[in-house]
Amino acid sequence: MVAGIPILATVFQQLDADAAMTPCLPEGAWTDAGATLAVVRGAAAAVLAGERVALNFVQRLSGIATLTRRAVDAVQGTAARITHTRKTTPGLRELELYAVRTGGGVENRASLAAAVLWKDNHWTLVTQAGQSLAGALRAAPRGLPVIVEVESDAQLEAALAAGVTHLLVDNQPPERVAAWAQRAGRAVTIQASGGITVDVVRAYAQAGASLIAIGALTHSAPAAPIRCDIDAGS
Repeated sequence: MVAGIPILATVFQQLDADAAMTPCLPEGAWTDAGATLAVVRGAAAAVLAGERVALNFVQRLSGIATLTRRAVDAVQGTAARITHTRKTTPGLRELELYAVRTGGGVENRASLAAAVLWKDNHWTLVTQAGQSLAGALRAAPRGLPVIVEVESDAQLEAALAAGVTHLLVDNQPPERVAAWAQRAGRAVTIQASGGITVDVVRAYAQAGASLIAIGALTHSAPAAPIRCDIDAGS
């Protein structure tokens, strides 16, 4: 799946203001090996200087989009949506999340500022302080979504009692996701995550996870094999 073609023009125009790029395939196109993605015209020195940077971007983003599309295809026919995590390359998060969306994934929180994210360490701290989840969440900033990770039946019940409507079920088998989704009801979003791969993602979708976060989309997607060939006669 093609992603990142507009970046080609940006890279080469930084080196040659007269460089021009003509896309041969649209963003999000699924293509076979051997296809021409774009044609760049510019000074030879600029093309050679920018070649590796341009390819690194497009290979990386196309690899992410391709893996995302495979996950999206794997849950086709279910209500589940594929999303990303915050496990991104420093400095490249916006581009990598763009590639996930290009592959058919949906936007999730891009940073800790986007939602109140309550995870295992927060459970530990509030327990040690003798407080409750409900009490801690009352101090949360108004207007921000609240996402609470649950790892046990007790935590599930505490989250539901506190009125949480978005549960993060991390590193749990599909069977447990199914049981907790049934207990939570349709009004609660169940987000599954933790080592989920394309091979098993459908099982989580069928278990009742409406949002499936896959860290591998951005931290382990294989780069697409793309090369730059110069046609000196054109």
